[in-house]
Amino acid sequence: MNIAIAAGEAFPFCKTGGLADVVGALTQDFSRAKGTKIVLFLPHYRGIKNASSLRSVSGSFFIPIGQRLEPASLSYLKWGNALVFFIQSAGFFDRGGLYGGGNKDYPDNDERFIFYSRAVLEACKFIGFRPDIIHAHDWQAGLIPAYLNTVYKTDAFFTRTRSLFTVHNMAFQGYFPRESFIKAGFYDADFTPDKFEYWGGISYLKTGIVFADKTNTVSPNYARELLAGQNSFGMEGILRAKGADFSGIINGIDGNVWDPQSDTLIRMGYDDESFKGKTVCKAALQEEAGLEVNPAAPLIGMVSRLTYQKGIDLAAEIIPAFAGKAQFIIEGKGDDKTEKFLSRLNFLYPRGVCYSNAQDETLAHKIYAASDIFLMPSRFEPCGLSQMIAMRYGAVPVVSKAGGLSDSVKGWAQGVDNKGATGFFMETADAAGLAAALETALGVYAQKNAWRALALNGMRADFSWENSSAQYLKLFNEINKRGAKW
Repeated sequence: MNIAIAAGEAFPFCKTGGLADVVGALTQDFSRAKGTKIVLFLPHYRGIKNASSLRSVSGSFFIPIGQRLEPASLSYLKWGNALVFFIQSAGFFDRGGLYGGGNKDYPDNDERFIFYSRAVLEACKFIGFRPDIIHAHDWQAGLIPAYLNTVYKTDAFFTRTRSLFTVHNMAFQGYFPRESFIKAGFYDADFTPDKFEYWGGISYLKTGIVFADKTNTVSPNYARELLAGQNSFGMEGILRAKGADFSGIINGIDGNVWDPQSDTLIRMGYDDESFKGKTVCKAALQEEAGLEVNPAAPLIGMVSRLTYQKGIDLAAEIIPAFAGKAQFIIEGKGDDKTEKFLSRLNFLYPRGVCYSNAQDETLAHKIYAASDIFLMPSRFEPCGLSQMIAMRYGAVPVVSKAGGLSDSVKGWAQGVDNKGATGFFMETADAAGLAAALETALGVYAQKNAWRALALNGMRADFSWENSSAQYLKLFNEINKRGAKW
């Protein structure tokens, strides 16, 4: 099966968040499956990792944007069993950020991802790769299923090409005015509510959902929430219309990247047989962060975008009440007001709170390895990877019950057999709920054996991609059985 993967980012080449981790891991997992050929298409952003290894593809092709043509060229590298092609356009992609800068989106993101989406299809033809499936991710690639079923519907090259569209976060919908629909070159007759039109404009996310052969999201519980209208941002009716063609598959984590035993970014490796390395990592980070070096002090970590979705404001609100009971180390960028507030807490409690607004992969690894407790008080969370990574590193999560957090964490409860528990749930998604859950967690932390059991349960949980990627391949096969479009 020939599978083309299209996304706005993929680790280790370019990343703003969990989307990149998922796309990168799936690409590698699919490429190891028997009988598959995998090609990943990415925009060639400035600062692409491994750029020195890229080889140019001779020639170029043109992409229509409204009444003009924009040139595109390709470079590529071999990545394991997969090929990664980078779509080059200096005007669209040679910029400081992937989607924007200074907490603002680029004003021409509509054109940038019209260009990218159509260039993916033209690139397939250019290199002679005839996909059976195009797996498109999030709004940045949402126009691809629509192009396949409209502009390219009678193109013989794509006669057998079908599509799966994966929604990673319904909050990011890629909404643009009607002019963007016109620039994209779709047919005027299709600008209707059942197809492209969305509140007078076009949502690239809705477009992907409507036109893809199947749509999925990144956890079963998040799929249920969306269908029920919970944090669906008005898309629940569109998802319900997909019927059996909408489902949820939980994400996994890359065990080669996130492995406390072999992780070279932390002070000392460890596994579920010995926690000595974790103790060393904790002391090292306490010292590096300017916290009191105290093995008995509970170290609470967060690695997160500083957004309303992630509930970072709830964590900031309760930190003063817990500053004398525990230490906090937080890494993340985002809302300016929240960054300033966390910096203020860092100033007020220099030996108990450390905040870094860096987006530093090395620091993230150190926080997972050093933390005893990991906070994720998300108001909504499609899947979440941080809680899985934290558990892999023996950090016990305190989380809300949103989306994939409910699918991946087994909650501890008072007065019951907690043999399989891996973390703690907030009963209410507010500061009081977080404070209560954290208070309970600290109570169990004081019980050394009980805490060790919790941490070990998390470390031994299976969050590999093997099962999830098998579910994706099953979806691909189901889609392929539908045969040619015409």
